[in-house]
Amino acid sequence: MLRNLFLILTLACLAACGEPVPQGDSSSKILLLGDSMMAWNRASGRSIGQVLEAGLDEEVTDRSVIGARYFYALPVSGKAGMRISRQYREGDWDWVVMNGGGNDLLFGCACSACRHMLDRLISEDGRAGEIPAFVKALRERGARVLYVGYLRNPGVQTPIKGCGPAGNELDRRLALLEGLDPGFFFVSLQDLVPWKDRSFHARDLIHPSAKGSREIALRILKRLSAVEG
Repeated sequence: MLRNLFLILTLACLAACGEPVPQGDSSSKILLLGDSMMAWNRASGRSIGQVLEAGLDEEVTDRSVIGARYFYALPVSGKAGMRISRQYREGDWDWVVMNGGGNDLLFGCACSACRHMLDRLISEDGRAGEIPAFVKALRERGARVLYVGYLRNPGVQTPIKGCGPAGNELDRRLALLEGLDPGFFFVSLQDLVPWKDRSFHARDLIHPSAKGSREIALRILKRLSAVEG
């Protein structure tokens, strides 16, 4: 069942997201990494990265890839960006804006009895796991990191409704990591979508609509502005 769901989501993403790994400009100072939440609406010019570009009036190098995970075993597609850490490219980045972990929870444990997968992603105290290790590597390269949580669907039944508790716990742990590193910033989306409001999501009720991508980007811009002063 999960394999079929992954295939459906991948095909839908290919239609909606456009080119999977755009390179961006060599003068870019902002790198965007992640999964289909970041990549969605790219083909129509209304993805999160494209809204960020317009708001910042500067190039954003968007390397987000549909279906990307932290734990992805296949070597060829892993190198192509299906593994989030392999999306990174060396550069003089001021910021790395990213998300990730949802596909690991969905396809790694069906968002059920996910304690082991959560611990692999990030420990209960926020100090260990794949995400903190990757963030540490990015920070050692001199970039600040802004990590974005996932959209919620309050009051609406969706194909991934069961992922809510695991997503809440992932957010809690990421918020702890923010307190451990002055160059790491977590942006939660838990309160972004009003009760029973479907306008923030695409028809699949999983990915963001153009409005959803815009509102996520605006929240990112607000946090970047606050940090930059």
